[in-house]
Amino acid sequence: MPPIPGSGLAKGLAVTLRTMTKKTVTEQYPDVQPELPPRTRGVIGLFEENCTVCMLCARECPDWCIYIDSHKETVPAAAPGGRERSRNVLDRFAIDFSLCMYCGICIEVCPFDALFWSPEFEYSETDIRDLTHERDKLREWMWTVPAPPALDPGAEEPKELAAARKTADKLVAQREAAEQKAAEQKAAEREAAEQEAAEREAAPRDTARPEQEGRE
Repeated sequence: MPPIPGSGLAKGLAVTLRTMTKKTVTEQYPDVQPELPPRTRGVIGLFEENCTVCMLCARECPDWCIYIDSHKETVPAAAPGGRERSRNVLDRFAIDFSLCMYCGICIEVCPFDALFWSPEFEYSETDIRDLTHERDKLREWMWTVPAPPALDPGAEEPKELAAARKTADKLVAQREAAEQKAAEQKAAEREAAEQEAAEREAAPRDTARPEQEGRE
């Protein structure tokens, strides 16, 4: 059956009419900021206190856009007779976001949780050289990192939390036992002191009775 002349136009107008009656979903950016998902890959923040300069992130980066410099320092012995230790001190940590492809491998391989995703994405520059963020700038992005999402109510408790809670409960039990023992010892000392004082008060009376009987 041949198509009816003008049927395509009618279908197009029908779609237009249906769309005109729907509520608009256009977000007025930048006047209105978008609501981003919690796992948005915007920019990478550095928590340098956790960085041990293990270089895993730089080695695993497929774009080689992470630059790390460090030096070694000698740490004196913590106790007499101990030996000195050496540790790596971070001098430079930079990420070139003009090369970064936001794969997240550096964040995944970091064994000490020093790198985090921030949902911030407004850091465009007119000069491509300004897209290399040094560690001070990367540290500023840490304050925009959202809190981790809550676990599913039916999920098992992480082993780390269970071990930490067990250790905390053990320490609390030891402290309560020590406080109870100290309280019992203090009560026993108080009772012994009261008994000794009572005996001391009663002793002169007992020695005075024979003298009075001899005088009589």
